[in-house]
Formats: sequence, structure tokens, C-alpha cells
Amino acid sequence: MSFTAPPSSRLKAASLPHLWLPYCQMKTAPYPAEAVSTKDSTITLSNSQKLIDGIASWWTACHGYNHPHLQATLIEQAQKMPHIMFGGMIHEPAARLSERLSQILPGDLNHVFFTDSGSVAMEVAAKIALQFHLNRGEKTRSKLLSFRGGYHGDTLMMMSICDPEEGMHSLFGQTLPKQVLADIPKTSADLKNLRMLLEKDSTQIAAMIIEPLVQGAGGMIFHDAEILKNLRNLCDEFGILLILDEVFTGFGRTGTMFAYEQANIVPDIIALSKALTGGTMPLAATIAREHVYQTFLSDNPNHALMHGPTFMANPLACAVANASLDLFEKEPRLQQVQHIEKQLLKELEPCRSLPHVKDVRVKGAIGVVELDAIKDSARLNKAFIEKNVWIRPFRNIIYLTPAFTIKTDELSMLTSAIYDVLETNLL
Repeated sequence: MSFTAPPSSRLKAASLPHLWLPYCQMKTAPYPAEAVSTKDSTITLSNSQKLIDGIASWWTACHGYNHPHLQATLIEQAQKMPHIMFGGMIHEPAARLSERLSQILPGDLNHVFFTDSGSVAMEVAAKIALQFHLNRGEKTRSKLLSFRGGYHGDTLMMMSICDPEEGMHSLFGQTLPKQVLADIPKTSADLKNLRMLLEKDSTQIAAMIIEPLVQGAGGMIFHDAEILKNLRNLCDEFGILLILDEVFTGFGRTGTMFAYEQANIVPDIIALSKALTGGTMPLAATIAREHVYQTFLSDNPNHALMHGPTFMANPLACAVANASLDLFEKEPRLQQVQHIEKQLLKELEPCRSLPHVKDVRVKGAIGVVELDAIKDSARLNKAFIEKNVWIRPFRNIIYLTPAFTIKTDELSMLTSAIYDVLETNLL
């Protein structure tokens, strides 16, 4: 059976006979664009239109699309062994990847548990943190502390630690476990309030969870590295594990290989995904420090981590993740991020003078134009497609997270499109 997109642009997503799309009301959402091929930073649609991709497929395709080293590795591994269960068996791609991740992560983050998505990697991180205290005989630490503006995934436990005012998961408020929510301590007063909270409730809290430097899907909200140092100190003082969600920020996006390096700290647990495989295969990793891992080693079988996704450590995904790390070693990715940052700073700044623009901010290969509000993001998305770029606004922001290999003129097409569309006041 072949698929042919309907010709009418007036059709809605609901006219799709079988597909159920993410993050949209199918009845009213416009009919989606149909991609047929990719190359570098370009997406080709079924009507032969070519779009410059400004968001690298949800921040994953850091090397651009169809990198020959990644493709060759996938083909080679597929011919050897596309998949094998990870229960009672291991394989070389996973063993090598775990060693390499341990080597490039600063500190003693040495124990790698593979999953298949960022949300599940964070679920495992939370599960490890809760069981860490249980294995030590601390039975009261059953809560997780997270921060307003945060987003950590759509699975059940992760919904409970996302900002409830964000709205996407508010429908489940009566179902989700109650956690502890705080403001990121950006001021001395905020830090004092957080300390007071911990002095009162720390014996109930197993872990503190934050996206370092940039809260991604919560609105691309930035914070300083000094804040991470303060959180690390508080966690040490009150016996709380620090979990960093680097699903978005990991692998160069903020200008360093991992965002937390800019704070000169080491988390107790870190979650990675998205750019881990260079945007080719689903894979995620939850990585724990030595003192965390040691609490699971016991003669008591109940102290084991009882978790195991069916496609855990998929050999194809692990092989291509190794190939992605090869590219970070052999090609100048972090230097490319520096060039992107400079260009974004220069070319997005004029947007600050436009009506309804609240802020323009840049961090590494992340460029954000924050607006008063966006009433019709689908209309904006359509306007960008008409300018031959793929930019997908959400909440009240228009953002760019391009491939690190994007060409200078391609990035200029993206920044110019943002200015031009906002100048026509399509909000």
C-alpha cells in the first residue's frame, strides 16, 4: 500500500485515515507537511519543495542529516546484528559506548543504563534515586524536587515533575503523584526560600532535578552556571541526589559537550538522549556516579535495579552513537557551535525592535525570540514554510536549534525568515 498526500492544503490532520500526531488537536490542526528525504540541513517535501531545517528534528540531528559515517555504520551493524536482547547478554557496541560515555563525562559518572527515549531515561534516573535511599534504609525520601519552567518528558512520573502551570499535563493533576516544586534560585531571596523549603522537607526528598543552563520545552528559559553550583551545594548539605536532565543540552548544544561542565560540578545522575545518536536512532542513557551504583550491589536481590526496556542497548543505536562520538572527536563540532552562537547573536538581535517581542536570547547553538504571545502557531509555521524554512514555534517562542554543520547562508535564511515573518505581524 502506498501513501499519497491529498492535494488540498485546506485539509485538517483529522483527514489522515490512521495516523495520530503528537502535540496537536487532530480535529483542528492543519494537514502536516510530508517529508520524503533529507540531506545535511535540508528537508525535501513530497511536492519537491526544499526546507532549511532550523530545529534539527527536535534537536537531534547535530551532525546534519545523512552523514556518511553514520550511515555506513548503520549499514554495517545491520548486516551483523540489528538487535539482541540485553537480558543475560551484552554486545560490543554497547560495551564500547558505555566506556566512551564514562570517559567523556567529567567526574565519576561511570555506570551506564541504556533505554530508548529521554523520558524513559529520566524515569530510570528517578527510580534509581528513590531506590538509592531505600537501599540505604531511608524510607521517607519518596518525593522529587523539580523547578518551575521545567519539562522532563511525557511518561507518568515525568509528568508529575513538569511545571503544572505549563498546561500540557494539567489534565492529569488529580492522577499524578504529588511532588515538590520550587523556583530556580536566580536571586538571593530565591536561594533563601529554597533553603527554607529544604530545611523543612528535605527528609522527604530523594532527588533534585533540573535541566542545566536551559529549560528546553518549557520555553527555552536560560539560567546561569552559578545556580547549578548552589544546587550542588544544597544537595550535598541535605543528602539529596542531584539529577541533571541533559536530554536536550547534552552533546554540544550549549557550547560545551555537556552543559554542567560550565558550572564545574558533577551530578549524581545524568540523563542523555536526543543528539546521542546524531538524530538517527532512538537511544538514551541514564548514568550514575560510583557512590550511587554501589548502593545497588548487595546480597539482597531486592536491592537490584529491576528495569529493562525490550530494546535496551539496541546494537544499531549503540553502533551509530559510537559513530556520532567519532564525529565529535574528528570534526570541529564545538567550534561550529561557537560560530553559530556568534551568527545568531548578530542576526536575531534586530528582532528585538519588532512589536510584541519580549526578549531575544542566545546560548550556544540555541537562538530564541520570545513574544508576548502566539495565538496561532500553525499560521506562523505555514508562513515559515512559504519562506522555505522549517521552524516550529511553541508556547510564546520562536526558536532555532540547527545542526552544528549548518552553512552560514542557510542559517541566515532562518534568521531572516523569523524577522520577516514577525515584521508582517502574523501573530
